[in-house]
Amino acid sequence: MFSSLSNKLSGIFSQLKKRGALTGADIDAAMREVRVALLEADVALPVARDFIASLKEKALGAEVVKSVTPAQMVVKLTSDHLTELLGSENQPINLAAAPPVVIMMLGLQGSGKTTSTGKLALRLKTKQHKKILVASLDVYRPAAQAQLEQVAKQSGIASLPVVAGEKPLQITERALKAARLEGYDVLLLDTAGRLHIDAELMDELKSVKQLANPLETFLVADSLTGQDAVNIAKAFHDQIGVTGIILTRVDGDGRGGAALSMRAVTGQPIKFIGTGERPEEFEEFHPARIASRILDMGDIVSLVEKAAENVTQAEAEQMAARMMEGQFDFNDLLGQLQKMHKMGGIGSMMNLLPGMGQIKEKLAGATFDEKALSRQEAIILSMTAQERRFPKVINGSRRARIAAGAGAQVQDVNKLLRQQQQMQDLMKKLKKMGKKGLMRGGMGGLAGLTGLK
Repeated sequence: MFSSLSNKLSGIFSQLKKRGALTGADIDAAMREVRVALLEADVALPVARDFIASLKEKALGAEVVKSVTPAQMVVKLTSDHLTELLGSENQPINLAAAPPVVIMMLGLQGSGKTTSTGKLALRLKTKQHKKILVASLDVYRPAAQAQLEQVAKQSGIASLPVVAGEKPLQITERALKAARLEGYDVLLLDTAGRLHIDAELMDELKSVKQLANPLETFLVADSLTGQDAVNIAKAFHDQIGVTGIILTRVDGDGRGGAALSMRAVTGQPIKFIGTGERPEEFEEFHPARIASRILDMGDIVSLVEKAAENVTQAEAEQMAARMMEGQFDFNDLLGQLQKMHKMGGIGSMMNLLPGMGQIKEKLAGATFDEKALSRQEAIILSMTAQERRFPKVINGSRRARIAAGAGAQVQDVNKLLRQQQQMQDLMKKLKKMGKKGLMRGGMGGLAGLTGLK
C-alpha cells in the first residue's frame, strides 16, 4: 500500500535536499508536485487541496525557510500532516461495555466483509482472549452464511447455526439471545451487502442497528475501489453512522489514496487493515507508522512487534546461545525460514525498513522470490534427522534423493548447502570473537565478518 505515493514523494524530497537553502519558489514547485502525487494515488480532490493548502502555509513559514536543514523540515511537516490526516493516534477497538459487546460489519458486496469478520474474530480471540460468536445476516448472496461458518471454523470461532428461511432481524434476535445465554464476550454481525448502495439495503441496516445497538459499527471497504471508496464511505456514514473503517486488500493497492480520503470524509478512524489472505494477516492501523512508511522512513516498531509475536524469548535465547557456540545446522535454518513465513516473508519485512524506497532500483536485479523460501523449506523437510544435524554427510546420492523428495533440482540442494555452510562459517567467527569482542567491534566488526566492508 502507498508504494506509488511513497516513490513519488521520495523523489520530490530528494530533489529538495540537493538544493540546500529553499526559496518560496522551491516550496511552491514542490507542493505542486506533492499535489499531483496525491491525486495520482487516488486521493480525493478536496482532500488533496486542503492537505496542500495547510502544508504549504507551514512550509512557507519562518521555521522552514530559516532552518539549518530546510528540506528535512519540509519532510517532517509532511509527516506530521499525513499523520493528522490519517487520524493522529491509533484508536483501538472499543469493548468497554457489559458483554456481549455487539460489533456490526457494513460494506458493499465483494468488499471482504465476511473475511474481515473472521479475521477480527480471530484477533479478538488470540490478542484479547475474548469468547466470540459470529452471525451472518446475509440471506441474499448464495452460500454467504456457509462461507462465514467455514471461515469461523478454520479459526476455531463459534458461529450461529443457520436456520433456513429466517430474515436478518430474526437472525439478529436469535444471535443476541444466544450470545447472552451462552456467555459470549463479543458478537460480530456480518450484514448483507449489495453491488451498489440502495434504499432497501440502508433500511435493513438501520433496522438491524436499532435492534442490536452495536458498540462499534465498522465499514469494510476494498482499498482497490479508489475514488469510489469516498462516496461509499460518505453514504454509509451519513445514513447509518460508522465508528470505524476496516480497509481490505491493502497489499494489492500501490496507491492507497482511499485510506487518506475515507478518514478525511467520514471523520472516523481507520481501525484495521487486511494485509493478506491468511486469517492472521490483519493489523491495527497506526497513523504515525503509516505516514512513516509513506515517506520511506520505515516502520521499525511494527517490525519489532512482528518479531516479538513470532519469536519467544526462550527461542531467541536458545538461538543466541547456539550462535555463540558457533553452531548452525539445517534445523536452525528451518526455524528461521518458518519464522520469516509467519512474519509475512522477506518482502514484507523489507518494506518496514527505512530508506528501502531509495534503493529499490539498486535491488531491481535481486528479486526476492518468496516461493524460494517454500522450496528451501521443502528441501530441508526432505532430509533425514541426521542430515539436518550433520550436513557434511550429504553426498551426491543423498542430494539426488533429497531433491526428488522435495520436487526440486539438485542444484537447488547444492545452493542451500552453500548457504548453510556460509552461515556456519559466520557462527564460528562469532564464537572466536566472543561476546566482548563482538561488542567492541560493534556493527563494524559484524560487517567485517560478513564481508560487507
